[in-house]
Amino acid sequence: MNPLTLLRRGLVVSCQPVDHGPMDRPEIVAAMAQAAVAGGADGLRIEGVDNLAAVRPAVSVPIIAILKRDLDDSPVRITPFLQDVEALAAAGADIIAYDATDRPRPAPSAAIVEAIRSSGALAMADCATLADGQRALREGASILGTTLSGYTDETADRADGLDTDLISAFRALDAFVMAEGRVNTPELAARAMQAGADAVTVGTALTRLEIMTDWFAAKIKSSPEDR
Repeated sequence: MNPLTLLRRGLVVSCQPVDHGPMDRPEIVAAMAQAAVAGGADGLRIEGVDNLAAVRPAVSVPIIAILKRDLDDSPVRITPFLQDVEALAAAGADIIAYDATDRPRPAPSAAIVEAIRSSGALAMADCATLADGQRALREGASILGTTLSGYTDETADRADGLDTDLISAFRALDAFVMAEGRVNTPELAARAMQAGADAVTVGTALTRLEIMTDWFAAKIKSSPEDR
């Protein structure tokens, strides 16, 4: 079945533990993925070839795969190289996400999309702006994600909340829209769907235990002592 059919009106859980943290191991990522599916996730977002190889045989839901790199000469981190696409496809990705912003990059976004499509996977464009989404559709992307809104210089003013305006703008393009980025509560997930998303990706609030623990601990410590 087409992965988009399986993901429509669904939840995608991004199983990406804190880098180099105690949970950053393929076998733990695979356990996270299985737990997410058991809880009702319709799809998964997995970073890294080793993690993908561990997760793929453990679940049957669609997997959106990425490979993150920190480059000296480019701000693009998500699946920047053609060989990244090849490695993720070989490890079993159904969908491969890539940075679709208009920033300096080692390989043109059109070439990345072509490589993804040639591999048999669908391309998900991780976007920051409406222009990113429009360009991605012209290049052949099947999913527009709001993933990078608030994470580029151009969109820094959107870093504090869910970008419902971008979700709605993508909806108007008649694209498959993935709401992603700062969806930290069930209420925000519902708002994303109301704004026009076809599916919602949640990561930190579900799979980054250190960050969520810090949020709770900080709130407790900053609460008034008088009762």
